Amino acid sequence: MAPIRVASFSWPAEIEKWDHLKGLKYSVAVGTAAERRAALKKPADIYLINRENVQWLVSDSGIPFDFDMVVIDELSSFKNHQTKRFRALMKVRPKVKRIVGLTGTPSSNGLMDLWAEFRLLDMGERLGRFIGQYRTSYFRPDKQNGQVVFSYKPLPGAEKQIYGKISDITISMKSADHLQMPELINSRYTVYLSEKEDSHYADLKKDLVLQLPDGDITAANAASLSGKLSQMANGAVYTDAGETVAIHERKLDALEDIIEAANGKPVLVAYWFRHDLERITERLYKLKIPCSRLDTDSSIRKWNAGEIPVALIHPASAGHGLNLQGGGNTLVWFGLTWSLELYQQTVARLWRQGQQSETVVVQHIITKGTIDERIMKALSEKDTTQAALIDAVKADLDL
Repeated sequence: MAPIRVASFSWPAEIEKWDHLKGLKYSVAVGTAAERRAALKKPADIYLINRENVQWLVSDSGIPFDFDMVVIDELSSFKNHQTKRFRALMKVRPKVKRIVGLTGTPSSNGLMDLWAEFRLLDMGERLGRFIGQYRTSYFRPDKQNGQVVFSYKPLPGAEKQIYGKISDITISMKSADHLQMPELINSRYTVYLSEKEDSHYADLKKDLVLQLPDGDITAANAASLSGKLSQMANGAVYTDAGETVAIHERKLDALEDIIEAANGKPVLVAYWFRHDLERITERLYKLKIPCSRLDTDSSIRKWNAGEIPVALIHPASAGHGLNLQGGGNTLVWFGLTWSLELYQQTVARLWRQGQQSETVVVQHIITKGTIDERIMKALSEKDTTQAALIDAVKADLDL
């Protein structure tokens, strides 16, 4: 079970690479329901399916769930015990003799993430069968409004206790400890707003409403304001009517400089908002620089073959499992994400085993005096919980 592109592209490619796996037959169960059923009925040793179809496999496929072993690639995608995929897999979990979970970010939002993941692995033997039991044993309420608890804080010593409980079935292997990894170089390309642009940004921060000729932009609360501020830092913002209002082109200019400095070497660009993608694509088109989104198996193959000078990816759709190290060694963050998991996983698309370059360069385009700086601080301190987001916005607003 894996993210869809990993199941359909990465795992089959890996199986073909290794001589000792040549005797194994595999079947990729993705696509339409009919295509998935046909793939599951083929005689094979290994069946690959995307995580979005786990519920379908268990409840609606009509295929008996008689797999003796389950491997979950990106176990962290099962960290929410209320999702349909988690509940579906728990129904058939007793039938599975052996289960393995793989993830580089098991607790990106804190220790609370671990309960559901280990509930799948050991059926509640180590961290308890119920989430309430886990919370009571290891946490205390943190942010709350009356009886409503918004977040929990680990009790003193809880982290050590939890790690002790799960240590017998957990192994942590860092690539840098076991493989000859390329050097990872992080750098910042700082851009500066003009006085007028900075004034617009400051108005939105203070009033939560920015009056623009092209439409009104409102931010009802700190979380949505964070998104608005990030959009402005990137150079454009959505109005309440869904229209895009351009604020500045500072990051586009910086990206142009970075691509030019790459001197023909391929560059991977991570964007966050749709208007980022549209504006980047428009700028590169004017510069006659070929670019392509990495959103299909064909585009990923072309990137790894060195046929795409500038590739554009969204961390949420290409952040897990894809092997992109064949196409280049430079990643540019045009727009940042609060998600430590997506951030680390996206960097790991290039900084991984098989990277031929001696260095991997990760460039962050940061707009000075904006929420970009807060997000970078949170990422560097690995503090990317929802509470950190709210606190950062409040600090930005001097609330």
